[in-house]
Amino acid sequence: MLQKPTWDVLVMLGYLWLNSCLCQTSAPQDDQLKFRLSGYPRKHNEGRVEVFYRGEWGTICDDDFTLSNAHVLCHHLGFVEAISWSHSAKYGAGTGKIWLDNVVCTGTENSIDKCVSRGWGNSDCTHEEDAGVVCKDERLPGFLDSNVIEMQVDENRMEEIRLRPLSTDAGARLPITEGVLEVKSKEGWAHICSFGWTTENSRVVCGMMGFPSEKTMGKKRHSLYRIHSVACTGNEAHLSACTMEFNKNISAPCPGGGPVAVRCMAGPQFIQGLKHKRKPPMVRLKGGARAGEGRVEVLKDSEWGTVCDDHWNLQSASVVCRQLGFGTAKEAQTGARMGQGIGPIHMNEVRCHGDEKSLWKCPHKNITAEDCKHMEDASVKCNIPYMGFDKTIQLTGGRTLLEGRVELLAHNTSGLRQWGLICGDGWTSREAMVACRQLGLGHASSALRETWYWDSTNVTEMVMSGVKCHGDEMTLTDCQHHHVVSCKRTEAQFAAGVICSDSASDLVLNAPLVEQSVYIEDRLLHLLYCAAEENCLAKSAAHANWPYGQRRLLRFSSEIHNIGRADFRPRLGRHSWVWHECHRHYHSMDVFTHYDLLALNGTKVADGHKASFCLEDTDCHEGVSKRYECANFGEQGITVGCWDTYRHDIDCQWIDISDVKPGNYILQVVLNPNFEVPESDFTNNAMRCNCKYDGNQVWLHKCHLGDSYSEEAEKQFELYPGQLNNKIF
Repeated sequence: MLQKPTWDVLVMLGYLWLNSCLCQTSAPQDDQLKFRLSGYPRKHNEGRVEVFYRGEWGTICDDDFTLSNAHVLCHHLGFVEAISWSHSAKYGAGTGKIWLDNVVCTGTENSIDKCVSRGWGNSDCTHEEDAGVVCKDERLPGFLDSNVIEMQVDENRMEEIRLRPLSTDAGARLPITEGVLEVKSKEGWAHICSFGWTTENSRVVCGMMGFPSEKTMGKKRHSLYRIHSVACTGNEAHLSACTMEFNKNISAPCPGGGPVAVRCMAGPQFIQGLKHKRKPPMVRLKGGARAGEGRVEVLKDSEWGTVCDDHWNLQSASVVCRQLGFGTAKEAQTGARMGQGIGPIHMNEVRCHGDEKSLWKCPHKNITAEDCKHMEDASVKCNIPYMGFDKTIQLTGGRTLLEGRVELLAHNTSGLRQWGLICGDGWTSREAMVACRQLGLGHASSALRETWYWDSTNVTEMVMSGVKCHGDEMTLTDCQHHHVVSCKRTEAQFAAGVICSDSASDLVLNAPLVEQSVYIEDRLLHLLYCAAEENCLAKSAAHANWPYGQRRLLRFSSEIHNIGRADFRPRLGRHSWVWHECHRHYHSMDVFTHYDLLALNGTKVADGHKASFCLEDTDCHEGVSKRYECANFGEQGITVGCWDTYRHDIDCQWIDISDVKPGNYILQVVLNPNFEVPESDFTNNAMRCNCKYDGNQVWLHKCHLGDSYSEEAEKQFELYPGQLNNKIF
């Protein structure tokens, strides 16, 4: 009589059967695996999982999928762990290969190829079973933030497009706005048949080329056609998202037509010689290093505010880009990728169709305090037309491609174009910002007035001097500069240089705190010797009867936040800091803040300044650790997500108003006033308040950053008639 198998035996048999069907997914060592999140709608930390293997992107089937699998995949994507996972193509069905099926992980594997599965490319699933993950929005150390939703192009269908100018003269003028459309695939460049071509198709093409709109254009001569027909709605961010019919025979003729030719309309900022002032838009981009990128801010009731990233996608981002005179969006970014904004958040859950003329025309939700925080601010990167700006500037002598002496291609006295240097006199981080932008290398991290250690070429002639930029120009030639070169130090070692970076700091002042903490103190002179030594008193204090008498001080607290993407560090290293015996501390920056009291016509009536007594992290947002502390000659700086507080009761945290008469004034505080340390945005470094002083008390109202209001509202602010509700006239 046969004995029935025990439970242990059955388990063992099942295990043996499973192992006969499944195996480790190990990829060959020479195959570099890549991972990304795709699909819609989604945020940057969720989506359909796609794996790049053997030169092709593919998906993972949801059969046997677990949270342990999601943990391993989230680690691949740079997140600390998974929160959940999804089945049945929640984020839309993928295309191409289904690389993995029946994946079983324990959650401790350092790679998905260490998990058990049916093997690479062995699956019985359809794309309706594509798996997705939701990762915890916290990055692993060493991983750059992704926070990007971008158009993922099937390179088997289309790699890139271009417009081939119709004449040689047209090709010499930039940007190229019209020409025959050419499409590149793995087989090479080819044309699209014009049969059935529509203005909606042209709108998509122009958007990809960086142009906001299109014009109709006629057909051209016969050629080779890879794509027989295209059907777009006009709202796609990329031509590959349109329905296409491909020719199996690339030499097949185009029935009744020729290759597609497209004519686009450039945005006003890219039309040479166009000087008329545009109506200020209701949307703007802040914090970006390059033209056409930044944090999205919209104007509501004359005040600028941000957009929450819930449901943020390429269609909504493209509406912003076109509204600003650019093309479609190539990236829709979430998670404050371009730095956190300040003030109100005006919009949430924006759901544009893509054809709206303004972001405000898109369906959206109004914001409540519980809906969003600034860590969820939405950003964009727009397609912009190629202008060739990078061909007239170069860096030489640097240790890396991101640094070096700046050389410009300019006309010499003979009228010929040659490479030359820029005079380093007066060169600041604002000019360096423009240089790095023109080079396409991101933000500036250092502006150098001496470059003797980068002397590596024979270029010695100065071709530009007196450069003064606002910081938002596209090229250095757009900045103010001398018509005739005038440089005090003409040797090549005194030419301007830059170090560029992918990220930058961004300092802003807590304006409400200034308004809440202001008061007047009459301080005895014998308590002000150290302050006098550091020039923190009005000039008339030098003639006072020391140590008798007093000075009247307008005092307030300053809380300086770093909302950028890089730590704020002093320009000089510790070896160059200055020790002040009286206050017994090091100054890492001679002037960190300017305090000014202005008459309503802008005349300065009193001022103060703040050296950086100590740049350190007083406090930080949740989840951010302090890095800088001044004790024991420690490193100074302000970490991203942290702030440095100068309390109202410390020396020099004031304006000496002993000589100021009662009246209406404007209090102005400017951070990093000499642009000594590069930032992503200098327009928010100034804070202004309406100020009423009656001779005994002081009141501040409408404290705000310099770029918080519309131009019209800022003009009204400057016409401040005085405070009326305290019966002081």
